[in-house]
Amino acid sequence: MSDITNAVAIAAGAVPGALSRFYITEWTKTHFWTRFPIATFAINFTGCLAMGFFFRISQVIKGYPTELGLLIGTGFLGSYTTFSTYGFDTITLWRSKQMGATAFYWAGSAVLGLGAVILGGAIAKLFVK
Repeated sequence: MSDITNAVAIAAGAVPGALSRFYITEWTKTHFWTRFPIATFAINFTGCLAMGFFFRISQVIKGYPTELGLLIGTGFLGSYTTFSTYGFDTITLWRSKQMGATAFYWAGSAVLGLGAVILGGAIAKLFVK
């Protein structure tokens, strides 16, 4: 398997993943009036569900193509939602019994991520007045 094959598999999944996220978000805006980010919530949930499903399938099926994993996991789900990767990485650390790393990654990603959003906004404010 070549780097080109991997890149094509990822790209082939990324476009439909990003478009799915966009259209689900737009559809939700027209059908549900709420201040709660229901589209993002639903996308994150379904992305995590799909990540768990396809990861398990890849472990059970002999000869599961690496390219298919890249197309679905990295390409489609990676552009559909990175939250699914966050969930997958957390479970991977937990299963490897790295409890300190698991706790740091799980909580740190959320806390530092929110902090980074706030910091990024503050930095932008310095440039745009």
